[in-house]
This record gives sequence, C-alpha cells and structure tokens, in this order.
Amino acid sequence: MRPRAEGTGEARTLVAMSLHVLVLGGTTEARELAASLAARPDVRVTTSLAGRVSRPGTVEGDVRVGGFGGAEGLAAWLRAHRVDALVDATHPFAAGITANAARAAAAAGVPAVVLRRPGWRPAPGDRWHETASLAGAAALLPALGRRVFLTTGRLGLAAFAHLADFHFVVRSVEPPEPPIPPDTEVVLARGPFTVGEETALLHEHRIEVLVTKDSGGAATAAKLTAARERGIPVVVVRRPPLPEGVTAVPDVAEALSRLGLGSRERPDPV
Repeated sequence: MRPRAEGTGEARTLVAMSLHVLVLGGTTEARELAASLAARPDVRVTTSLAGRVSRPGTVEGDVRVGGFGGAEGLAAWLRAHRVDALVDATHPFAAGITANAARAAAAAGVPAVVLRRPGWRPAPGDRWHETASLAGAAALLPALGRRVFLTTGRLGLAAFAHLADFHFVVRSVEPPEPPIPPDTEVVLARGPFTVGEETALLHEHRIEVLVTKDSGGAATAAKLTAARERGIPVVVVRRPPLPEGVTAVPDVAEALSRLGLGSRERPDPV
C-alpha cells in the first residue's frame, strides 16, 4: 500500500493508506486515467466534471460535478479531502481551469500533473491557416469561403455571430448556446467520426472551409483528412499556452508514471 501524506509543506507525515488522486476531467484521457486508477486497490480516484455536458460518458471511481470557486476554492477542497495528487486532464482549451489548478496545487502543497493529448500537425497537402483565437478565425473567413463547417464547440459561437453573409454548419454534442450566427444549421453528434463520414458531410453541405480548434487526438481528426482530400482550407485555432513553469505529459501511461504508481516514491510535482 502506498503511503499517504497529511499536512502541508515539509512537515508532512506519511500514513499507510490509499492514495487519493483528484482528476479534473471531461476528456477521453481523463476517463481512461480514472479507469486505470480505480482498478488499483491502493488508489482512490475522484473525477471532477465542470457540468457543461448534461450526459457525460461513464467515469470509474467517485465523481463530483460543478466548479470549486476558483483557485482558492480548489486548494481548500484539496486540503479538506486529503488529496495526494492532482491530475489536470481537462480540454486543451480550458485555460482558466488549468491556471487555477496550478495555483491551487501549489497553495495546497499537492503534486500536480497536466495530461494533454498531443496537438495536430499539418500533413502534406493540408491548407491550414493558423490563428490564436476564435475572433481571429472569424476574421479569416471572408477570404476563404462562405459555407463553413464550424467545430469549435457550442460555447464559442459568439465570435462568429456577426457574420450574416455566411452559412454555418455547427457540430456539437449538445445544442449551442446563443448568440450564434443567423444562418446556422446544427448537427448534433458525438465522435469518433470516420473519414468517410466526414467526407460525406463536407459534400452534402457543400462546405468551403473548415474551422476547428487544435484539440488533438484521433476522435475528431478524420475531418482534417477529409478536408485535405477535398482541397478545403482549414482554419486552426492554436491552443492557449500552459501557465509558466507547467509542462504536460502526452498520455495516460506517462501520467501514471509521473504519479509514481508502482513505486514507493511520492508523486513528483510538475
């Protein structure tokens, strides 16, 4: 059984009991990590979900839903629930949560790991136009096409709401929240998607340009292949940078390694 730390700072004492890991979730990698941790008798895992999706996928272990009240609230929760390690496995664009998690872990003296799937990289034949924001993506559209496949999530459509002369096909897991562009067709679907499915969608809706965030991963990458094969330009919104001094691991195996599971060493801070 791994030791567990009580107290804060260098004055911690070790007590033989299960390791409590808090996973900030909402991604496929977070569910995979929770399943790996929940399968261990020496680990207790709690996954925290923001609650933005009403029907999240099945998550192993304990689950809590809702915010913490910023970095201070999260730090207090870490102390109150005697958390030994924090894994931020949120979406690559959840910059506010990642910043709060880093500050909270430092304040509570809890080792932290950021789990981020690698971003996409352009392949030969891609016609990518990279930008730093959704507003920047909207500004690029007039020069690229009027029929837009928009896959940036249901909460970021306000950046495109002023574009009245465009037809948008918006795909999301749940209905988007206003404001949205006036000429918008909503496709409700959850990945993964095949290249054939994405090609058919682009053809059916006569798409001229694809807009996406650099979410990474395979579940929604087929649209990039379909766009490449059809010669369609792609506007890619780059990921926000990680907080200063914070690095990320690319997969669940590396996250488990950084947690020190399988050894008697405590997790290393990131």
